[in-house]
Amino acid sequence: MLDIIHAAGWPIWLLVATSVITLAIIIERFLALRPSQVMPRGLPEQVLELMRRQQDEPDAVLRLARSSAIGRILAEVVAQRWQDDAERQAAIEAVGRDVSWRLNRYLAGLATISVVAPLLGLFGTVVGMIEIFGAYDPSGTGNPAQMAHGIAIALYNTGFGILIAIPALIFHRYFRSRVEYFLHTMEREAGALDRLINRRASS
Repeated sequence: MLDIIHAAGWPIWLLVATSVITLAIIIERFLALRPSQVMPRGLPEQVLELMRRQQDEPDAVLRLARSSAIGRILAEVVAQRWQDDAERQAAIEAVGRDVSWRLNRYLAGLATISVVAPLLGLFGTVVGMIEIFGAYDPSGTGNPAQMAHGIAIALYNTGFGILIAIPALIFHRYFRSRVEYFLHTMEREAGALDRLINRRASS
C-alpha cells in the first residue's frame, strides 16, 4: 500500500484524507441511525401506557425525550397537550425540524465527497500529465523513469478518486432513504398520538 501511495505522488494524500473522512462519516451514521437509537420498538405503546396510568409527570417526559429521536417528538406531543392547536403544532414541528437536522447530519458531507473525490483524482491526473510533459524531450532523450512516474500519478489518482466517490454516493443514498423512512414513521406516530390525546381531551 505504501508503494502505491509513493507511486501515486503527493496528490494522493488529498484523496487519502478524503477517504478517512468518508469512512468516519459512514461509521458514525451507521451507529447514529440504528433503529434502537432512533425508533426503539414499542415506544409509542409505552407512551400511551404512561398516559393511561397518569404517570406522565415532567421527569418521565424528560426521560422519554432523552431516550431516542422519536422519544423527543412524542415527549413534545405529551408536554404540549394542554396548548391550543396552533401552539401545539408549532412546538411539535420545531422539535421535528431539529430531529430531522440531527438525522441528516453529515449526509451533505458524503454528497460533497462523492462530487469532490473524482475532481481530486482529476487534479492528480493533471499533475501526472505535467510530469509526463516535463519528461518529454523533442530530441528523444527524455527521462523514461519520470514519464513512468507521471503515468502512475495520473492513473492512481484517477482510480482512487473514483474508488472513493462510488461508496460515498452509495452510502449517501442509503442513509437518505433510511432517514426519510424514520421521519415518515415518526410523523405518523406523532400524529396518531396527538389525535388520540385530542379525542380524550374532548370526551
